Amino acid sequence: MNENLDIDKAPIKVVCGVILNDERKVFLCLRMKEKSMGGYWEFPGGKLENGESYKECLERELLEELDMRVKVEERLITVLHDYGSFKIELIAYYCCFQESSYEMTDHDQYEWVDIPSIFQKNLAPADIPIAECLLVTKSS
Repeated sequence: MNENLDIDKAPIKVVCGVILNDERKVFLCLRMKEKSMGGYWEFPGGKLENGESYKECLERELLEELDMRVKVEERLITVLHDYGSFKIELIAYYCCFQESSYEMTDHDQYEWVDIPSIFQKNLAPADIPIAECLLVTKSS
């Protein structure tokens, strides 16, 4: 078996937050151009580390990347996406925003967006099913 074939690689587990504020707006971030998936808007989060729960991962990643504190709530959806050179399993959780200094390490911009306006952004392909699910569950 050829170890270099992408088909043999397990998807990278990534946890992201669908962060809602009191005004029912959702938090999106624009990836830095020089980073992987640069120039795409996304629900923020990051890769799961060994021994870490999904909620622990999300809390850690949001603190590291945005100096943001949230209350992680229920799981929304899991998306499997093949980008060609890599695959991800993107696990999305609803989060209640608590506070942030918005010190960004992996992003150029952030924005609080009305849920129906999410699709005006250039979303990362794996994030699109999350936005579609959010539109159905939270916009009514």
